[in-house]
Amino acid sequence: MSKAHDHSSRRWPVAFAAVLVVYAVVAMSLAMSLPVKDGARDWTAPLIPGGWMAWSFPTAMFFLTIFALLACMAVWEYARPGGHPRIGILRFETTRGDRLFISLLGSAFIHLAWLGLSDLSLWWALVVSVLYAMVVFRTV
Repeated sequence: MSKAHDHSSRRWPVAFAAVLVVYAVVAMSLAMSLPVKDGARDWTAPLIPGGWMAWSFPTAMFFLTIFALLACMAVWEYARPGGHPRIGILRFETTRGDRLFISLLGSAFIHLAWLGLSDLSLWWALVVSVLYAMVVFRTV
């Protein structure tokens, strides 16, 4: 391994921390920009009243989280290039990015099914989705 690559590969924690800091700052900025209604923050109100799209806090956080996951995957690829392709239970080769995509797609279906079949809080669907993602990253 070259000295340049060895030196740069030790800087990945700084890049990872930067992604997390940007995520936290943007999330806090979004939360602080929420309108206050009757003394409490209105978590589902549009962030841009009268805008062309109803960007609510949960919608913005969803897309911010997807962006942060992709940025973290980029840092991971920088730190450990190659994606570690492997053949799992699906019997075809997948990389980290493939497993992230499968996790996100499956989580979307879990949430849609949860909305259609259950009256329980969506937080439980999030827990199921995180467990599903862990299984995908371990076995697929």
